Parts: sequence; C-alpha cells; structure tokens
Amino acid sequence: MENTSVLNILKEVGALLEGHFLLSSGKHSNRYCQCAKLLQYPNKAAEVLKTVAEKVKDVDFDKVVGPAMGGVVVSYELARQLNKPGIFAERKDGEMCVRRGFEIKKGEKVIISEDVITTGKSSLEVAKVIEELGGQVVAMCCIVDRRDEGVKLPYPIYSAIKLNINTYEKEECPLCKENIPYFKPGSRNIK
Repeated sequence: MENTSVLNILKEVGALLEGHFLLSSGKHSNRYCQCAKLLQYPNKAAEVLKTVAEKVKDVDFDKVVGPAMGGVVVSYELARQLNKPGIFAERKDGEMCVRRGFEIKKGEKVIISEDVITTGKSSLEVAKVIEELGGQVVAMCCIVDRRDEGVKLPYPIYSAIKLNINTYEKEECPLCKENIPYFKPGSRNIK
C-alpha cells in the first residue's frame, strides 16, 4: 500500500484532526492523529498495518509489545499478521510494566508497536522494561511516524506513513499566543 492510500484511509475514518492539541509529550500541535478512529474498523486497520507487517517480515524477532493504550490493538494486529505472540505493557502507579501474566523471557527479541510515534517517550519506557526483563528491542513500529526531524530513537522505525506535523513547546506555540484553547486527546496524564 502506498503512503497516499494510508493517508486516504486515515482521512476517510476521521483520524487526522485539525485544531490546537496538547500532546502526551507535553508539546503542542496544530494537527493530531487519532488512530483509535482507524482501529475501530478492523478491516481498514488490517489493511494499513499490512504495510508495516510487510516492512518487518524479515526482521528477526519473537514477540510484539505495545504500550497501552495506543499500542494494544496495534500490537495485536501486527502479531496476528506476522504469526507471533503480541502483548502489551501498561502503567501501574505511573510506571510502565508488564503484567497480566505476560512475560518477556531472557534473550527474547521484541518489536515495540505503537499507534503514533511523536517523541518516542512511551515506546522508550516500554524498551526500558523489556531490557530490564532481559529482552532485546530490535525495532519500533507504528501506524504514523510524526517525529520532528531532530527526534532520533535508538532503534529502527517502521511505519505505515511518515507525516510532517508541526510540534511546539508550550512557550513557543503560536496557537497559545493567539489564545486558542487546546484539546488533550491523548491517554497519558500530563503534569
């Protein structure tokens, strides 16, 4: 699937939003990718994630792990398409952890899957947990890679689409300067 096809599906399901948004990272943006709007349609989600599955099919890995919330359905669908186990990590008392009987075995090779990567904060928290449990992160996957040019992560990133979306620090946000109220669509509590 071409990036234009992925973009058209995201637009069709209303996953690309315009406005003033407070992101989970604490940064502000004029656009937001609400991939939950895509994930409510299993066939469309499968079609978009097939793009990612094709890109990672030759990567040597044992398990897919997604951070809750955004990575839960993504990790399931990628694992399904790649015939691998898929689990998720979640926060307990504000800390990312692996629970619910899920486990990472020593030496296990893991792909972290996410709906959107902006700063990589959630995925890096999951990577830390995986490595503390003896696993090895070999790649990160997402539906939308919307990292700014300067955001580098220590793992290869495989995405269905790369979008260039403006992201601002609160103090530099032109939307704040215009007193446009923001909306916080993400799942992480921001302090």
